[in-house]
Amino acid sequence: MPLGKQKIAPCLWFDTQAEDAARFYVSVFDNSKILAVTRYGAEGFEIHGKKAGEVMTVEFELEGQKFVALNGGPQFKFDEAISFQIFCESQEEVDAFWRKLSDGGEEGPCGWLKDRFGLSWQVVPVVLLKMLSDSDAQKVARVTKAFMQMKKFDIAGLERAFEGR
Repeated sequence: MPLGKQKIAPCLWFDTQAEDAARFYVSVFDNSKILAVTRYGAEGFEIHGKKAGEVMTVEFELEGQKFVALNGGPQFKFDEAISFQIFCESQEEVDAFWRKLSDGGEEGPCGWLKDRFGLSWQVVPVVLLKMLSDSDAQKVARVTKAFMQMKKFDIAGLERAFEGR
């Protein structure tokens, strides 16, 4: 599906690393691919300052979600105000995404990390969402206390807290 067929697509602003970032993200997620690469031309140089032929945008898809990576220059940086959540079915999946995305980046609290490009991700086990929506307030409190002390989520630890063990 061409990008224009998807109503909304995140545009990620990079200085010069759009193509490297897109290739990295495509390597992390299954069912992912680079869709198109556009390049700067001579027109607009006085505004964008990029040499003709340099990568301007990379359209890519991760698990059916389309993205655009833009080489826009150093003016803007990522921060935690925007992050992407990855919903994981198993500890193995949590571990794999955590390892790949935090490599060269930094680990944060409560399932958050920044990748090597500074983009924030939340690696979330689906079972945690179910636990947090339980009608038993004590179970929710125990699991909340447990996850607030974790960096990468540990599903077995969350289950122990939820069950009061």
